[in-house]
Amino acid sequence: MEIENLKNKPMKHQWKSLFLVASVFLFAGSIICMNDILLPSLKDLFHLTYVQATSIQQSFYLVYLIFPIPIAFFISRYGYKVGLITAMAICSLGCSLFIPAYLISSYALVLIALFMVSIGVTLINVAANPLAAMLGTPEGAFVRINFVQVFSRIGFSLTPILGTRLIYGEGGGISFYRPYMTLGIGTLLIAVIIFFSLLPAFKPAMTQGFSLLRILKEAKRYPQLVWGAVVMFFYMGAEACTAGFFINYLKDSNVSGFTAGKAAEFLTYYYIVASVVGLLSIYLFKFFSPGKLLAIFGAGMVTLLLLCALTHSSWNPYYMVGLGVCISLVFPTIFSLGIEGIGAFTEKGSALLNIAIVGGAVFPPIQGGIADAFGVQISYLVPCFCFLLIIIYGLFCHQRSIASRRRVQMA
Repeated sequence: MEIENLKNKPMKHQWKSLFLVASVFLFAGSIICMNDILLPSLKDLFHLTYVQATSIQQSFYLVYLIFPIPIAFFISRYGYKVGLITAMAICSLGCSLFIPAYLISSYALVLIALFMVSIGVTLINVAANPLAAMLGTPEGAFVRINFVQVFSRIGFSLTPILGTRLIYGEGGGISFYRPYMTLGIGTLLIAVIIFFSLLPAFKPAMTQGFSLLRILKEAKRYPQLVWGAVVMFFYMGAEACTAGFFINYLKDSNVSGFTAGKAAEFLTYYYIVASVVGLLSIYLFKFFSPGKLLAIFGAGMVTLLLLCALTHSSWNPYYMVGLGVCISLVFPTIFSLGIEGIGAFTEKGSALLNIAIVGGAVFPPIQGGIADAFGVQISYLVPCFCFLLIIIYGLFCHQRSIASRRRVQMA
């Protein structure tokens, strides 16, 4: 996208529909954030190693390897509105499974519940991101995707303290079903609201060719999409590692020795600054290309992750909070850059980017193995490596935008 276009063209948005989509992301953010609360609590409850505890992320993110293509076909046939209603209903059903999982004390049933909830979240990501991009003029697509993703960050921000209090309560037990019971009721209500709303029932123009091999073959025409999917794989691994081990990092006696409640407070700060900076960064797209911003914020992540992994001081908890500043715009910007300018291929491109989210299942076990062997602090070198690739992708996209601008000027 050209910077001049952003400056000179008005960005019109369908705000009523956009806020409804944003409410979906609010709940999706809370559901995803619960993984970060569930991992340390179930690690203690079931006496798990770090590697065993990362089955939580594996159960949640493996869904993205299986369902994005069928979901993309589903959306192409029934449209975005039906897709979102179905997504919220599935999330509600999955959340309800945590009640029997708690009653029979079954870690396996917890993983099944997470898998089902993740199907709903995957459907949200495949449907809601491109829908947000369509709810207004093309020039404002970056702004709208970042706007709805801010609500996801708000969901993340509200969850750590509230989720921890609901899980631990006043008696000191671990009632892990309570926050999911609340989320299940909320997602069901949102499904009903969307059903009766005037949300546009957009449907993709293309309904054929929803096989992974065919999508990969067609995607070669769009290098920003292909490399965007690769980078999304590493980014989601980095995000799952950063937040998933956050509480255990601060509980580690070699780092800060915080209680679970105190660590949850800092995780809340992490998500709050991510939400605030994510909202403020929307205005930066008026002055910088998305690729350049991605590279700058990625460099900030690498710097802070190195400090988290290799230093010992009273500043370490604040380095962790600072990660929220730099991670704030990374996901929506990678997603936006990946589907930029791909036209009717947007639905399939969105599915491909969502398949890449399976990276969230791959990297946490690697970090968990390092944490079991060498300590949780040094394990933060894993997400640090991932963000090096994100910097390269940002620079690649920035150069593409410069080349595109030059071609327009020469025409």
